[in-house]
Amino acid sequence: MDDLRENMRHRYEASQTMKTPVPPITLEDLNLEAAERRLCVEALRLAGNIVGAAPLLGITRHALKRRIIKLEIRWSRRGEVEPERAE
Repeated sequence: MDDLRENMRHRYEASQTMKTPVPPITLEDLNLEAAERRLCVEALRLAGNIVGAAPLLGITRHALKRRIIKLEIRWSRRGEVEPERAE
């Protein structure tokens, strides 16, 4: 339970330091991999880089990098994310 509180605190702090508020995300289905991919892509778009996106998700930048590789998200250093792939 303490880990959950700490995670929420980090997310809140990260959202407060951003220029724009974190928009709500609506998922089309309950596919966990698709949801994880969508959250990663949205965090990358919003933050503009891996270092800024990781705190939004409550994970380290190394964990985000592993997810980018696992989920095959094409991410450039210029901050461009590929469009969502069709399932």
